[in-house]
Amino acid sequence: MVARLLEAAQIGDIGYLHKLLTENPFILNNTALFSSENPLHIASIAGHLDFVREILRLKLEFANEINQDGFSPMHMAAARGHIEIVQELMKVDSRLCRLEGKEKKTPLHCAAIKGRAEVVSVMLLCCPNCIEDVTIQGETALHLAVKMNQFQAVNALLDLIRELNREGVLNLKDELGNTILHLAAWKKRRQVIELFLGSRIINSGILEVNAKNNSGLTALDLLLIFPSEAGDTEITEILRGVGPMRAKDISLSPMSSFQSANQNSAFSTPEICQTEQSNLVDYFKFKKGRDSPSEARISPPGGVWEDSYMPDQSNNTKAIIRKAHYAGESILATSGPIAFALFVLFNTIGLSVSLFMIHILTSRFPLQFELQMCIVAMYFTYNTALINMSPDEMKLYVVLVTVILSSLTPIIAKFIRLHAKKIGEFVVDMIHCVI
Repeated sequence: MVARLLEAAQIGDIGYLHKLLTENPFILNNTALFSSENPLHIASIAGHLDFVREILRLKLEFANEINQDGFSPMHMAAARGHIEIVQELMKVDSRLCRLEGKEKKTPLHCAAIKGRAEVVSVMLLCCPNCIEDVTIQGETALHLAVKMNQFQAVNALLDLIRELNREGVLNLKDELGNTILHLAAWKKRRQVIELFLGSRIINSGILEVNAKNNSGLTALDLLLIFPSEAGDTEITEILRGVGPMRAKDISLSPMSSFQSANQNSAFSTPEICQTEQSNLVDYFKFKKGRDSPSEARISPPGGVWEDSYMPDQSNNTKAIIRKAHYAGESILATSGPIAFALFVLFNTIGLSVSLFMIHILTSRFPLQFELQMCIVAMYFTYNTALINMSPDEMKLYVVLVTVILSSLTPIIAKFIRLHAKKIGEFVVDMIHCVI
């Protein structure tokens, strides 16, 4: 019976609903016993306005129910952009847009994530206080819209924030201490940053352009520390036009001297610099629960021999069964040279490209010398380990692959990237010729 009720909600058949109510007048009361969702959930996500109105007339309390996934009917309607259903639910209670679901996300958060600008406008006009609601990560709707690159939602939020005189939310920070400007810079949201400038929010002084997050980094720091291949220069110029600074420059700026007016300046500057450096290092530190732990080890498939063995030349049968090897040599290299050769080739390519990517992505990392030492050490450790665990007959091959090929990997990768289209066309032509 409940399955039939949910089917009626799915297709939005009000006549079928009343037929079921005639057969069992208590069917709406029994829904909670057999399903995690009520008919209002189903009708809201399907967009059946008339069915929603009828359910609200019959069972108003359905509007407040959260399903097992942590969503209310308002969450679902907001995420799908069903503006009329959102308005109908708001008539029941405007506070439904502040109903907390999974990870404390509200319907406004869902609308911002999905970029439903009209829904965002309706909710804020009916309930202005919902703009201050935050998720379990401390993110406002504006944080989420910027993070998900929902430009229309960001635009709608900014317009209403100004109209409702709620500019204070622009400086709210998430659990990592990031403001919306931190996120826009980190995610390279040039359009969003230009929107801030166009709406005069930054120029008005309302938005704190030099706010620091929990790691002591400003928006400009995040932009420069995590560079991308294109667009950074333009964003940097846009930001620099409104006076943002790096954290280290703020610490050395005369404007911050009031914080240490009663301290000797000869000692305060090094102390501040040391604090900033400590915060920056901590930003990249492994944090339990945030980063996935893993074990790093250089070990080929099958492991290595634990003992040395030289077969008796007089016993040819035994020599064929068990091959000569030395302790520390790869078992795979002894039993399957071709498989080991392929492992060395592709594993070396993977490591080389990974180290090359680390070098590119951290090119503006402040502790550049120390990082380069780590990369070089990893490179030589890998090469030394593979060469020493290879049998004598394969050492030359391993040296060529791990030393020469890995050194040429960045050049090869760049060549392939630049000529990927031509290479693809060549491969397709070759396949057609073979076929």
